Amino acid sequence: MTTAEAASGRTITTNIPARLDRLPWSQWHWTIVIGLGTVWILDGLEVTVVGNIASRLSEPGSGLPISSGQITGLAAALYVAGACVGALFWGRLTDKWGRKRLFMITLAVYLAATALTAVSFSPWWFFTFRFLTGFGIGGEYAAINSAIDELIPAKYRGRVDLIINGSFWLGAVGGSLLSIVALNTGIFPKDVGWRLTFALGAVLAVVILLVRRHVPESPRWLLIHGRDREAEEIVTSIEERVESEKGERLARPEGEITIHQRRGVSFMEIARTLFADYRKRSVLGFSLFIGQAFLYNAITFGFGAILTTFFKVPSGNTGYYFAVIAVGNFCGPLLLGKLFDTVGRRVMISGTYLLSGLLLFGTAWLFDRGSLNATTMTACWCAVLFFASAGASSAYLTVSEIFPMETRAMSIAFFYALGTAAGGISGPLLFADLTSTGKVGDTVLAFQIGAALMVAAGLVAAFLAVNAERRSLEDIARPLTAAASSLREKSGGREPGSKPATA
Repeated sequence: MTTAEAASGRTITTNIPARLDRLPWSQWHWTIVIGLGTVWILDGLEVTVVGNIASRLSEPGSGLPISSGQITGLAAALYVAGACVGALFWGRLTDKWGRKRLFMITLAVYLAATALTAVSFSPWWFFTFRFLTGFGIGGEYAAINSAIDELIPAKYRGRVDLIINGSFWLGAVGGSLLSIVALNTGIFPKDVGWRLTFALGAVLAVVILLVRRHVPESPRWLLIHGRDREAEEIVTSIEERVESEKGERLARPEGEITIHQRRGVSFMEIARTLFADYRKRSVLGFSLFIGQAFLYNAITFGFGAILTTFFKVPSGNTGYYFAVIAVGNFCGPLLLGKLFDTVGRRVMISGTYLLSGLLLFGTAWLFDRGSLNATTMTACWCAVLFFASAGASSAYLTVSEIFPMETRAMSIAFFYALGTAAGGISGPLLFADLTSTGKVGDTVLAFQIGAALMVAAGLVAAFLAVNAERRSLEDIARPLTAAASSLREKSGGREPGSKPATA
């Protein structure tokens, strides 16, 4: 790596991004996946547990004077609001202060908030720490997705990102099964079992925090922020570990980039990047997040009511059906993830969105005809969500790789907050009312709205998705700090006709 002094500040030419991208898969990469990716399991655990404990928590003797409606309504909305605010607040700091500092802080916030939820003694305490739990989780999405994309080699980035985001559903399975045990009054008293579910989340967070200490700062972030010596030391250490594990020398890296180092990026530059230089990519991000948010809410907000109202499933047994659906959700990214790196982003993103939307239309038609029972309805939902989960996970992958590195965390935070707000605010208002009326036609309409928006997003992806598979992040979107001559100008690096981003 060579360094030169420029009139406007330090300018460096480096091959560090190419060195990271040419690494073979190794034990070191598994450390990254485990240390950073497992937090999605906690998110799935949190969301599922709260829904499943609502009936028990609202019973006399639970130790908390709160109603079921307050838990599934106000508390859920506060968690969502906290996630949206947290994503935007921490996202900005992630781009400014670094990936590692923020993914340690946000996990610590989650840990403290969920532990304090476990000792709730009044509704206001419970509501406050549900908001703060979401506040920590929202920040995790920006910090973690940024770090993962910048540390994982381009060859594997798609499948790893999808599987990690899809692991939310492992937490959902665990939450469903955990609630069955924790709420069994034959094992735990009424005022203890629900507290243990939150306490377990805090214990898991401590374990993840200990693993996370060994995850380094993103060398890409260090380069841009004037800490190239640290970046060189980290990458050299990684290369030595990988060569020792593989027993052979690594291939020569191909490609360099010249950047003008700087400390930060203004909000005006972020706004210009999203809404001027990369307008089409922003439309893509909006479409993918809105589509998946409404499809999921069309199903998940009414799934319990549909099973109990139309198929007479006892309310205590709906957790088993949800666990089956959650498994289907995880299998989608797990089994389809590799295809996003081989077949390609455009085909797979548009394909998963279109297929899930069309399958939900089919489910609505069968339900309207009265052709389904509880088992076959669950099977239909599994088929829909198998593809939808891969598509939804690819939405996070997309917005984390198609914008310049200096705005990456803020871009993820912005689109995550948008999708979460649409799903957590508009979704309940629309779908909860439709699916709780007990009328077949209303539930069919809920399915059709979710399916239509998913199909629309799939069509947008067919035209606007970026062919980012197996490509360097710097090639997909040139850093704002990159010297104009350091990368070849081509449509893959920026939108055709858009103005080059400048430092």
